Amino acid sequence: MPDRLEETVARTASRREILEGPIIRTMFKLAWPLMISSLLHYLYNMADTFWVGHLPVSENASAVAGLQIAGPVIFFLMAFAFGFNSGGLALVSQYMGAHRKKEANTAAAKTLSLSIVFGLFIMVTGVIFSPALLRLLTSDPAVARAGTVYTRIIFIGMPFEFVAVAYAQVMAAYGDTITPMLVNLTTVLINIVLDPFMIFGWGPFARMTVAGAAVATIVCQAIAAVISLVILFRGRHGLRVSWRDLLPDWFWYRRILKIGLPASIGVSGTSFGFLVLMGIIGRVPNATVALSAYGIGDRFINISFVAIDGLSLAISTMVGHALGGDLRKRANSVVWTGTALMFGMLVGEGTLLRVFTPWLFRAFIPTQPAIINEGILFMSLFLPSIPFFGIVNGVQSAFQGSGHNTPPMIMQLVRLWGLRVPLSWFFGFALHMGSRGIWTGMLISNVLAAVLALVFLTTVDWHHKVIERSPSAAGEVFGGETPDLLPVPAEPQV
Repeated sequence: MPDRLEETVARTASRREILEGPIIRTMFKLAWPLMISSLLHYLYNMADTFWVGHLPVSENASAVAGLQIAGPVIFFLMAFAFGFNSGGLALVSQYMGAHRKKEANTAAAKTLSLSIVFGLFIMVTGVIFSPALLRLLTSDPAVARAGTVYTRIIFIGMPFEFVAVAYAQVMAAYGDTITPMLVNLTTVLINIVLDPFMIFGWGPFARMTVAGAAVATIVCQAIAAVISLVILFRGRHGLRVSWRDLLPDWFWYRRILKIGLPASIGVSGTSFGFLVLMGIIGRVPNATVALSAYGIGDRFINISFVAIDGLSLAISTMVGHALGGDLRKRANSVVWTGTALMFGMLVGEGTLLRVFTPWLFRAFIPTQPAIINEGILFMSLFLPSIPFFGIVNGVQSAFQGSGHNTPPMIMQLVRLWGLRVPLSWFFGFALHMGSRGIWTGMLISNVLAAVLALVFLTTVDWHHKVIERSPSAAGEVFGGETPDLLPVPAEPQV
């Protein structure tokens, strides 16, 4: 198959579509596999919570609460390294927009190489330090014990997780979002099947409860990592790397780290903020009930973010391609259209989720009426704020696609440390409102964060690209042929 035809088959949307196609249609063409991938990712956690919630009544409340406090600890320890993937995403997407596939391949390989190094470091760090962090979040020994068992096993599989995530991001930056989706689909289905066998001890498996949920997850992460590497080494889906390409290269590492450092600071600062927020929730009088209700409700809300996650990465990809092709007006239209679209979608999804909240909680933890009632309270107060998070996501995607990650870093830190954490503490403890006050503080923080994001979008210049200029690169990549793009395509209709 000729290279160009093979590339077109592999990509979700062609380079011409990304740069010239109708914005909303192209956005969804890129985003729908990302949406499914995001949904599948959340199903990992949903499956764990669902099955653990059906343990005997003497175990399920502390087990679900243990999974909930484990999440922020895992996110906190891996967040700083994960943030550097944004540097690779910006480089790959902008090189593709500039018709420089050779450099895009190299950027993808070095992003993956760096992710493997980070994954090994986080594995060791997490196994050693996660128990101490968990003990800071709760005074309930049963909850801390369940969280410790789960996190230590999850961190053992961290190198696999880093490989799979880096692969999905560089492929999305290239323009292929279908292949990572298929990898996720395979592994999530395996995880959903394995969970009850390992948690309850069905068939040949021992009864492992919370540990079983973690073991099933890392088995599937390992499968995803192996499949991802095989696809990249064969190069049949656009990007191609070899074992030699994965060798350390400090020139490329410095480029990726320099672009991604602000994002890493922002993500790690955000994750630490969520860790502190979890500690605040863990100090209310009904801590186990509040943590369990928040954990289940948070997973439902994450499901409503499936479309937003896909659209956010699609916006970053389209912005990167547009700026790489010197189409600033196109990049601006993509951001405003995508942000408005996400806000409207979350209004509808939040309304629908509120209608089904009581039924969903009863399905997940049917033997705990106190948790069900607290969950309904949490969702009633917090759901009206989630459309504003769509605005924040849209603005951050603009900066990430352009490779300018300092404004998103500031937005993330202010949203958590300047707004959510202090407001949750103020309403929850200073005003003695308990868990109701914490949910209220979270509501207000999302609204104010959206206002801040719009201020950044309209006052900070994010339209200049981060790749070096190379006027002859397009001809080199295509063997001297004329690229299949107009130099300045007409602005498409939305």
